[in-house]
Amino acid sequence: SDNKVLTCAAVWRMPKELESGSHESPDDSSSNTQALELLCHLDNTAHGNMACVMWEPMGDGKRIISLADNNILLWDLQESSAKAMLSSSTTLEGRGQLKFTSGRWSPHHNCTQIATANDTNVRGWDTRTMKQIYCIENAHGQLVRDLDFNPNKQYYLASCGDDCKVKFWDTRNVTEPVKSLEEHSHWVWNVRYNHSHDQLILTGSSDSRVILSNMVSISSEPFGHMVDDDELSDQEDHQQEEKSKEPLQDSVIATYEEHEDSVYAVEWSSADPWLFASLSYDGRLVINRVPRALKYHILL
Repeated sequence: SDNKVLTCAAVWRMPKELESGSHESPDDSSSNTQALELLCHLDNTAHGNMACVMWEPMGDGKRIISLADNNILLWDLQESSAKAMLSSSTTLEGRGQLKFTSGRWSPHHNCTQIATANDTNVRGWDTRTMKQIYCIENAHGQLVRDLDFNPNKQYYLASCGDDCKVKFWDTRNVTEPVKSLEEHSHWVWNVRYNHSHDQLILTGSSDSRVILSNMVSISSEPFGHMVDDDELSDQEDHQQEEKSKEPLQDSVIATYEEHEDSVYAVEWSSADPWLFASLSYDGRLVINRVPRALKYHILL
């Protein structure tokens, strides 16, 4: 309106047939495109443009946090979800034009913490007091694009940005990253931990590639080398024991190059831990699987 673009947020209800738990494949008559039901808008007119919206990871799905310009807004959905009440908020203050780019709600600490990114900084906040609890200044050399919490290790956080890097942090000591990945050749738009196996990390970038990495050394379930014990001779067995004393190796599992333009979203399936999707400016949605050999090694 008035030559200005405003970004807003809303809450919608999925059709009953599409809710998780209903695994029957729809018959032809019901597989037509269905409209979502608009429940309410998150009114951000007083707070600026919406950069990010996040559901509380646990609980009854009645609480949402949105980031609008330099404001953090905590919303409570009413019983019918037809109205969102602003229950608390805080403002990031400082010099310059402060704007949040992204945020994540931690699934740990009884869901009382969130992390936000603005410019090159990453900050942690307590949702009960809306006070800052940690700050990683200059976490990246350029804009921080995305964040994700390790689902199984409560202090571990991943970040990525326009310096082409993915960094892993322990929020108890934020002076240095625990690990750093430098596999992309342009901005890294997205980083996602696998929900079940947190050694598997997915990243998407403006270099048109999706990279699947195996960050074993900082995962909650480190495993050894990809060799079956049954297949080892005594000599190999001895060598294997020697190897197992070495630090575990982190590695890139696979690079996917099906996209022809910037990949701006990657996401793991919430139903199948071995399935993931990526979206690109070329208009493609690509669905891929974790390589079978790695899957079976993790499982067995």
